[in-house]
Amino acid sequence: MMYPEGFDTYVESEVGGGRNEGAVRPHFFKGVATVCCKLFNIVQPDCVFFGQKDAQQCVVIEHLLRDLNMDIELVVVPTHREDDGLAMSSRNAYLSEGERKRAGLIFKALSAAKEMVEEKKERSAKSVADA
Repeated sequence: MMYPEGFDTYVESEVGGGRNEGAVRPHFFKGVATVCCKLFNIVQPDCVFFGQKDAQQCVVIEHLLRDLNMDIELVVVPTHREDDGLAMSSRNAYLSEGERKRAGLIFKALSAAKEMVEEKKERSAKSVADA
């Protein structure tokens, strides 16, 4: 049993608290750190894989491994996306149809902005090379 009756020991990290997800879910990273620490102690892995989309969570795990001297390699893997560009996540089930459409647009807009910046860099580099 992961949390037996009377369970009262937790792992807390100062990383992430009060910012971004930590601001709206103040106990979230305490839960992440605790459950991961318990799982790592049970399974004794050589490496663990976390998704890039959960960047703040990855930083918490990185600090957990370092600060508690756990000989485990953290591997951050690329985000897998749905056809509409939304990052794959079990949390997507909580989105309404409208929220889901708008969320997919965010990635498309960011991708378009990235392309525009890269295009401008290429044009700038070409104009310097041509001079």
